[in-house]
Amino acid sequence: MSRAEANATEAGSAAAEAEPARAADVHVPDGHAPDVRAVPDIAGPASRRPSPLWAFGLFRSELVTVVRRWRTLALLGVLAAVPVLIGIAVKIETRGGGTAGPSGGDGPAFISQITNNGLFLVFAGLAATLPVFLPMAIGVVAGDAIAGEANSGTLRYLLVAPAGRTRLLLAKYASTLAFCLLATLVVAASALAVGALLFPLGDVTTISGTQISFADGLLRAFAIAGVVALSLTGVAALGLFISTLTGSGVAAMAATVGLLITVQILDQIPQLHAIQPYLFPHYWLSFADLLRVPVYWDQLVKNLELQALYVAVFGSAAWARFTAKDITA
Repeated sequence: MSRAEANATEAGSAAAEAEPARAADVHVPDGHAPDVRAVPDIAGPASRRPSPLWAFGLFRSELVTVVRRWRTLALLGVLAAVPVLIGIAVKIETRGGGTAGPSGGDGPAFISQITNNGLFLVFAGLAATLPVFLPMAIGVVAGDAIAGEANSGTLRYLLVAPAGRTRLLLAKYASTLAFCLLATLVVAASALAVGALLFPLGDVTTISGTQISFADGLLRAFAIAGVVALSLTGVAALGLFISTLTGSGVAAMAATVGLLITVQILDQIPQLHAIQPYLFPHYWLSFADLLRVPVYWDQLVKNLELQALYVAVFGSAAWARFTAKDITA
């Protein structure tokens, strides 16, 4: 039995067990006909409304399904391998006392600080995976959310359960957002482990030139991971919308990744500077401002506002499309 059929069967069994119990609560005196006004409306809308715990169970089921797929595990493995490769490359390059990477403090230039402090491998790993690897992984998961179910023939079974299209769509998006956080933490955890193993740890020299304690630097590393995860919410909403447009999971994933690459290219063309502030990846590397003393908030706030705009627009478009879509698979 598939996951969708199991969810629908469990929901139907729970409803079937609840109806006799509610009917048994009505007391009918001996020799009298039952008063139909006293019988609860067991078929009314309230009885078909799923409980919050059931909605949480739907989200948990979706998240477990996403994480347990071999494709997802392979994506997480690739993401975890990127900081490992960077750390090994820097270790080999600096083995004879040389320097690694360009000078400076922005973006990939964090590589030049790794030999002094392994914590910088977290920043370098996130900076290296954010432009391509992380959003591609999110695009694959989001693009497959609805289209993959339709392609495998399980979407109608999921809608048989008392979830409704809106709740199902929200559960799909929530599981995608959880994967955004999981993927980001995988990169950060892998980078921290490799950095601690290959390089020394200690006080952190910020981009502003001041020093902060290792504990403060570690806290900022977790904050940066959270900002990176939030930076991917716009891609997740866009991928979910594309997923509602087709019944082919492969087509939805390819379209999402293709659009991501196209937008990345547009963001690098100087002649398009007028539209670049409205492209979702434009402020992605603004997380580096968390390593300044004091923190520069302007670019960070613009990034979060832009992601919220994409979530609102494409989330609404996905809802409008999915709620009006004729489900045939």
